[in-house]
Amino acid sequence: MTTSLKRGDGSVYLTVERNRPAGWIHARWYGRQTLSTVIDGGLTYVDMLREEPCSKLLNDHRDLIGTFTDANDWIEQVWTPLIMGAGLRSFAQVLSPDIFGQLSIENLQLRIGGLLHMHMFDSLESAQIWLQDQE
Repeated sequence: MTTSLKRGDGSVYLTVERNRPAGWIHARWYGRQTLSTVIDGGLTYVDMLREEPCSKLLNDHRDLIGTFTDANDWIEQVWTPLIMGAGLRSFAQVLSPDIFGQLSIENLQLRIGGLLHMHMFDSLESAQIWLQDQE
């Protein structure tokens, strides 16, 4: 089952799906993100892991546009301890083609890369292969 989170105008900014056979949650972000969308999306992951623990996240930014660095403080200070407490260990990040999105996630990796096993990828396929090899 896929969960879709929408902006006030009805456009989807995030889809989240549990891939049980692969053993991960696949989150795909769309368009520009705000602190509010990042918080809502991040807490959706936390709720999913609390309901049914899962150690792997496939975070997909192929359709993300622009920066989200204003959310990195919240991700580092609030989300990371919550998601780790819910069981997340491995974090495969598919990079945005947008340079500002790439810079935002690189900044985040500097902040949380020592806490989670986080790796960045240019393609969905390479992220999936890496994630399959994680425990």
